[in-house]
Amino acid sequence: MLIETIDRASIEKLVRSFYVKVLEDEVLAPFFINALGDDMKNDKWYEHLITFDNFWLGLLLKEGRYMGDPLLPHVFLPNLTEEIFEQWLKIFRETLDEIYTPSNVRNIYGKAKALSTRFINDLELDDDDDY
Repeated sequence: MLIETIDRASIEKLVRSFYVKVLEDEVLAPFFINALGDDMKNDKWYEHLITFDNFWLGLLLKEGRYMGDPLLPHVFLPNLTEEIFEQWLKIFRETLDEIYTPSNVRNIYGKAKALSTRFINDLELDDDDDY
C-alpha cells in the first residue's frame, strides 16, 4: 500500500530503501562505498542516514535538525558528472514510486529535481555554454 502522508517514518523508509538501491547500482555505489563503506550498519552510514533523514524532514516538513550545506560534500568528490546526478534522480524516483502515492511522488521528486539541477549548476557540471 502506498503512503499518503509524509512523516518521519515514511521519510526514514524512503532514505533506507533508496540507499539499499544505491549500493547495488554500478554508477553510484563506488562513490558511497568509498566515502562510507559497503555496510550500512557501520557508524559512518548511521551518521549519513540520520543526516539525510533530517535533510528531507526539513525540506518536506520544516522539521528535523539539518543545519549544513548539502552542496559542500559534493564539491570535493572527484569525477562527478551530470549523468551521475541523473542516475541518482532515476533511483530516487524509482524508490519514491514504490513508497508514496503519485501526488507525494510529484511533490518530493520536484524538490529532488530542483536540488539536483542546483548542484549540477553550482558544480558547473552542465554541458551548456554560458557564451
